[in-house]
Amino acid sequence: MIEQTAVQAFETIGIEAVESMFDALNDIAFFVKDREGRYLSINRTMVRRCGVRHKRDVLGKTALELFPRALAETYLAQDRMVIDKGVAIDKQLELHIYPGRSRGWCITKKTPLYGKDGTVIGLIGTSQDLGLLDDLHPAYGKIAQIAQTISEKYQENISLKALAEEAGLSLSRVERLFQKVFHQSPRQLLLQCRLSAARTLIEQKPGTKIAEIAYECGYTDHSAFSRQFKAYAGMSPTEYGVRMRKGLEATD
Repeated sequence: MIEQTAVQAFETIGIEAVESMFDALNDIAFFVKDREGRYLSINRTMVRRCGVRHKRDVLGKTALELFPRALAETYLAQDRMVIDKGVAIDKQLELHIYPGRSRGWCITKKTPLYGKDGTVIGLIGTSQDLGLLDDLHPAYGKIAQIAQTISEKYQENISLKALAEEAGLSLSRVERLFQKVFHQSPRQLLLQCRLSAARTLIEQKPGTKIAEIAYECGYTDHSAFSRQFKAYAGMSPTEYGVRMRKGLEATD
Protein backbone atom coordinates (compact mmCIF):
# COMPACT_ATOMS: atom_id res chain seq x y z
CA MET A 1 0.00 0.00 0.00
CA ILE A 2 1.23 3.52 -0.77
CA GLU A 3 2.52 5.26 2.33
CA GLN A 4 -0.56 6.85 3.89
CA THR A 5 1.20 9.78 5.57
CA ALA A 6 2.64 10.87 2.25
CA VAL A 7 -0.74 10.61 0.54
CA GLN A 8 -2.35 12.77 3.23
CA ALA A 9 0.38 15.38 2.92
CA PHE A 10 0.04 15.55 -0.86
CA GLU A 11 -3.73 15.94 -0.53
CA THR A 12 -3.16 18.83 1.86
CA ILE A 13 -1.14 20.80 -0.69
CA GLY A 14 -3.75 20.15 -3.39
CA ILE A 15 -1.64 17.89 -5.60
CA GLU A 16 -4.67 16.96 -7.70
CA ALA A 17 -4.96 20.54 -8.91
CA VAL A 18 -1.29 20.56 -9.87
CA GLU A 19 -1.65 17.25 -11.69
CA SER A 20 -4.63 18.59 -13.63
CA MET A 21 -2.61 21.61 -14.73
CA PHE A 22 0.27 19.43 -15.99
CA ASP A 23 -2.16 17.15 -17.84
CA ALA A 24 -2.48 19.93 -20.40
CA LEU A 25 1.26 19.99 -21.14
CA ASN A 26 2.39 17.49 -23.77
CA ASP A 27 6.16 17.94 -23.48
CA ILE A 28 6.53 17.89 -19.68
CA ALA A 29 6.20 14.78 -17.53
CA PHE A 30 5.03 15.52 -13.98
CA PHE A 31 5.36 13.16 -11.03
CA VAL A 32 5.17 12.89 -7.26
CA LYS A 33 6.86 10.04 -5.39
CA ASP A 34 6.83 8.81 -1.80
CA ARG A 35 9.94 7.99 0.21
CA GLU A 36 10.20 4.57 -1.40
CA GLY A 37 10.21 6.01 -4.91
CA ARG A 38 6.65 4.93 -5.71
CA TYR A 39 4.63 7.18 -7.99
CA LEU A 40 1.74 8.86 -6.18
CA SER A 41 0.68 11.36 -8.85
CA ILE A 42 1.52 11.73 -12.55
CA ASN A 43 0.24 13.52 -15.62
CA ARG A 44 -0.72 12.08 -19.01
CA THR A 45 2.70 12.77 -20.52
CA MET A 46 4.24 10.53 -17.86
CA VAL A 47 1.77 7.80 -18.81
CA ARG A 48 2.89 7.97 -22.45
CA ARG A 49 6.55 8.00 -21.46
CA CYS A 50 6.06 4.79 -19.49
CA GLY A 51 4.47 3.15 -22.52
CA VAL A 52 1.19 2.30 -20.75
CA ARG A 53 -2.43 3.32 -21.29
CA HIS A 54 -3.67 4.55 -17.92
CA LYS A 55 -2.37 6.37 -14.87
CA ARG A 56 -3.36 3.38 -12.75
CA ASP A 57 -0.73 1.36 -14.62
CA VAL A 58 1.96 3.61 -13.12
CA LEU A 59 0.67 4.69 -9.70
CA GLY A 60 2.15 2.72 -6.82
CA LYS A 61 5.04 1.42 -8.91
CA THR A 62 8.73 2.38 -8.88
CA ALA A 63 11.03 3.26 -11.77
CA LEU A 64 12.45 -0.28 -11.66
CA GLU A 65 9.04 -1.62 -12.62
CA LEU A 66 8.58 0.81 -15.49
CA PHE A 67 11.93 1.55 -17.15
CA PRO A 68 15.01 -0.40 -18.30
CA ARG A 69 17.12 -1.25 -15.26
CA ALA A 70 20.14 0.91 -16.15
CA LEU A 71 17.99 4.03 -16.49
CA ALA A 72 15.80 3.14 -13.50
CA GLU A 73 18.80 2.81 -11.20
CA THR A 74 19.94 6.28 -12.24
CA TYR A 75 16.52 7.74 -11.46
CA LEU A 76 16.38 5.96 -8.09
CA ALA A 77 19.85 7.24 -7.16
CA GLN A 78 18.59 10.76 -7.84
CA ASP A 79 15.52 10.08 -5.70
CA ARG A 80 17.64 8.93 -2.78
CA MET A 81 19.78 12.07 -2.93
CA VAL A 82 16.68 14.28 -2.93
CA ILE A 83 14.90 12.35 -0.18
CA ASP A 84 17.79 11.33 2.08
CA LYS A 85 19.79 14.57 1.81
CA GLY A 86 17.01 17.05 1.06
CA VAL A 87 18.96 18.29 -1.98
CA ALA A 88 17.00 19.48 -5.01
CA ILE A 89 18.05 18.46 -8.53
CA ASP A 90 17.73 21.22 -11.09
CA LYS A 91 18.19 21.07 -14.87
CA GLN A 92 19.59 17.53 -14.99
CA LEU A 93 20.15 16.46 -18.59
CA GLU A 94 19.41 12.77 -19.03
CA LEU A 95 18.32 10.14 -21.50
CA HIS A 96 14.89 8.52 -21.57
CA ILE A 97 13.43 5.56 -23.40
CA TYR A 98 10.09 6.33 -25.03
CA PRO A 99 7.38 4.00 -26.35
CA GLY A 100 8.73 2.17 -29.40
CA ARG A 101 12.20 2.04 -27.74
CA SER A 102 13.24 5.37 -29.27
CA ARG A 103 15.70 7.42 -27.27
CA GLY A 104 15.33 11.07 -26.35
CA TRP A 105 16.84 13.68 -24.09
CA CYS A 106 15.01 15.51 -21.31
CA ILE A 107 15.70 18.04 -18.57
CA THR A 108 14.70 16.78 -15.13
CA LYS A 109 14.00 18.68 -11.92
CA LYS A 110 13.27 17.10 -8.52
CA THR A 111 12.46 18.87 -5.26
CA PRO A 112 11.97 17.34 -1.79
CA LEU A 113 8.50 17.45 -0.23
CA TYR A 114 8.34 18.06 3.51
CA GLY A 115 5.74 16.88 5.99
CA LYS A 116 4.30 18.95 8.82
CA ASP A 117 7.08 17.78 11.14
CA GLY A 118 9.78 19.01 8.76
CA THR A 119 10.91 15.58 7.53
CA VAL A 120 11.17 14.72 3.85
CA ILE A 121 8.21 12.53 2.88
CA GLY A 122 8.81 12.32 -0.85
CA LEU A 123 9.58 14.41 -3.88
CA ILE A 124 7.89 16.30 -6.70
CA GLY A 125 9.42 16.71 -10.12
CA THR A 126 9.15 17.44 -13.81
CA SER A 127 10.96 16.14 -16.87
CA GLN A 128 10.81 18.25 -20.03
CA ASP A 129 11.28 16.53 -23.37
CA LEU A 130 13.93 18.06 -25.62
CA GLY A 131 13.02 15.89 -28.60
CA LEU A 132 16.65 15.30 -29.47
CA LEU A 133 17.52 11.74 -30.51
CA ASP A 134 20.77 10.44 -29.06
CA ASP A 135 21.95 9.04 -32.41
CA LEU A 136 21.50 12.38 -34.15
CA HIS A 137 23.00 14.46 -31.36
CA PRO A 138 25.94 12.51 -29.87
CA ALA A 139 27.40 15.68 -28.35
CA TYR A 140 24.48 15.81 -25.90
CA GLY A 141 25.80 12.71 -24.16
CA LYS A 142 29.10 14.51 -23.62
CA ILE A 143 27.30 17.61 -22.36
CA ALA A 144 25.31 15.44 -19.96
CA GLN A 145 28.55 13.97 -18.61
CA ILE A 146 30.09 17.41 -18.12
CA ALA A 147 26.96 18.59 -16.30
CA GLN A 148 27.04 15.46 -14.14
CA THR A 149 30.70 16.01 -13.28
CA ILE A 150 29.99 19.61 -12.29
CA SER A 151 27.06 18.50 -10.13
CA GLU A 152 29.13 15.84 -8.37
CA LYS A 153 32.44 17.68 -8.00
CA TYR A 154 31.35 21.28 -7.38
CA GLN A 155 33.41 21.29 -4.17
CA GLU A 156 36.62 20.88 -6.16
CA ASN A 157 38.62 23.36 -8.21
CA ILE A 158 36.97 22.42 -11.49
CA SER A 159 38.59 23.40 -14.79
CA LEU A 160 35.83 23.81 -17.36
CA LYS A 161 38.41 23.88 -20.14
CA ALA A 162 39.81 20.53 -18.98
CA LEU A 163 36.31 19.01 -18.87
CA ALA A 164 35.68 20.19 -22.43
CA GLU A 165 38.99 18.74 -23.64
CA GLU A 166 38.25 15.40 -21.96
CA ALA A 167 34.95 15.32 -23.85
CA GLY A 168 36.70 16.09 -27.13
CA LEU A 169 34.92 19.42 -27.48
CA SER A 170 36.08 23.01 -27.52
CA LEU A 171 35.13 25.13 -24.55
CA SER A 172 33.24 27.51 -26.83
CA ARG A 173 31.12 24.65 -28.20
CA VAL A 174 30.42 23.36 -24.70
CA GLU A 175 29.27 26.82 -23.70
CA ARG A 176 26.99 27.09 -26.76
CA LEU A 177 25.42 23.68 -26.09
CA PHE A 178 24.94 24.51 -22.41
CA GLN A 179 23.11 27.69 -23.34
CA LYS A 180 20.91 25.77 -25.78
CA VAL A 181 20.05 22.98 -23.34
CA PHE A 182 20.23 24.56 -19.88
CA HIS A 183 19.82 28.24 -20.78
CA GLN A 184 22.90 28.97 -18.72
CA SER A 185 26.67 28.59 -18.99
CA PRO A 186 28.78 25.82 -17.39
CA ARG A 187 30.09 28.38 -14.90
CA GLN A 188 26.54 29.40 -13.96
CA LEU A 189 25.68 25.72 -13.37
CA LEU A 190 28.76 25.37 -11.15
CA LEU A 191 27.77 28.43 -9.12
CA GLN A 192 24.20 27.14 -8.87
CA CYS A 193 25.41 23.79 -7.53
CA ARG A 194 27.68 25.45 -4.97
CA LEU A 195 25.10 27.95 -3.77
CA SER A 196 22.32 25.36 -3.61
CA ALA A 197 24.58 23.13 -1.51
CA ALA A 198 25.44 26.08 0.74
CA ARG A 199 21.77 26.88 1.27
CA THR A 200 21.08 23.25 2.20
CA LEU A 201 23.99 23.22 4.68
CA ILE A 202 22.76 26.41 6.33
CA GLU A 203 19.25 24.99 6.57
CA GLN A 204 20.49 21.74 8.09
CA LYS A 205 23.16 23.29 10.35
CA PRO A 206 22.22 26.97 10.80
CA GLY A 207 24.84 27.47 13.53
CA THR A 208 27.79 26.51 11.31
CA LYS A 209 30.35 29.25 10.62
CA ILE A 210 29.86 30.82 7.22
CA ALA A 211 33.56 30.44 6.37
CA GLU A 212 33.29 26.68 6.93
CA ILE A 213 30.24 26.45 4.66
CA ALA A 214 31.98 28.49 1.96
CA TYR A 215 35.01 26.19 2.05
CA GLU A 216 32.90 23.02 2.03
CA CYS A 217 31.08 24.23 -1.08
CA GLY A 218 34.23 24.94 -3.08
CA TYR A 219 34.88 28.59 -2.24
CA THR A 220 38.28 29.91 -1.22
CA ASP A 221 37.14 33.53 -1.10
CA HIS A 222 34.70 34.08 1.77
CA SER A 223 33.67 37.55 0.58
CA ALA A 224 32.93 36.29 -2.95
CA PHE A 225 30.77 33.54 -1.48
CA SER A 226 28.81 36.05 0.60
CA ARG A 227 28.20 38.32 -2.40
CA GLN A 228 27.06 35.48 -4.63
CA PHE A 229 24.88 33.92 -1.94
CA LYS A 230 23.09 37.24 -1.38
CA ALA A 231 22.43 37.58 -5.10
CA TYR A 232 21.13 33.99 -5.11
CA ALA A 233 19.01 33.98 -1.94
CA GLY A 234 18.20 37.66 -1.51
CA MET A 235 20.03 37.87 1.80
CA SER A 236 23.50 37.23 3.16
CA PRO A 237 24.41 33.72 4.39
CA THR A 238 24.54 35.09 7.94
CA GLU A 239 21.02 36.53 7.65
CA TYR A 240 19.81 33.27 6.13
CA GLY A 241 21.31 31.33 9.04
CA VAL A 242 19.58 33.59 11.55
CA ARG A 243 16.26 33.06 9.82
CA MET A 244 16.76 29.29 9.86
CA ARG A 245 17.61 29.31 13.59
CA LYS A 246 14.51 31.34 14.39
CA GLY A 247 12.42 28.93 12.38
CA LEU A 248 13.80 25.98 14.31
CA GLU A 249 13.19 27.72 17.66
CA ALA A 250 9.60 28.47 16.65
CA THR A 251 8.91 24.77 16.07
CA ASP A 252 10.44 23.62 19.38
